[in-house]
Parts: sequence; C-alpha cells; structure tokens
Amino acid sequence: MGVLDPLDPSYTVVQKAIKKAVNSAHIMKRASAHTFRHSFASHLLQENYDIRTIQELLGHSDIRTTMKYTYTLQSRSLKQAISPLDFTSENDLSE
Repeated sequence: MGVLDPLDPSYTVVQKAIKKAVNSAHIMKRASAHTFRHSFASHLLQENYDIRTIQELLGHSDIRTTMKYTYTLQSRSLKQAISPLDFTSENDLSE
C-alpha cells in the first residue's frame, strides 16, 4: 500500500533526502518520514476525516495504531465545533 519497508534501499534514500532537506532549511527539530506521516494523519483528523479512512491511507492493520493520532489533537469546545453540513473551502478549521 505504498508504505516503505525499512529494509528496502529506497527507505534509506528517502530518509537521507529528508535529513538533507531538514538540515538545508536549518530546522532544529528532529524530522523523519514518520514526522510527515504523523502530520498527514493529524491534518486529516483536524479536517474530520473518518478514522477508518485514515487507517487505510496509513496502511495500519489495527485501528488502535491509528487511534494514537487522536490523542495529539487539541479538543474543540462546543462553541468552536463546525457542523459537517457547514464545511466549505472558506472555513478555516485551524482557528
């Protein structure tokens, strides 16, 4: 499903490219391919994508692995909640 195997030589190439890009950008935090996967999953959750869809996109066989991403998101208050019926491209959910 597009997930790189750490034993695959392509994996090392991707990791080296990410490390080089992070160093070139003078980013002081550690970043890896997993960082991008985590960010991708978190953004999908913030946009109210179904957890099963995210599970499939990330290639997780167990939903509990995907559920770990839900604990990193800040909860929204009832006042901040947006109905799925009100979603438009103009709504910015990051406020």
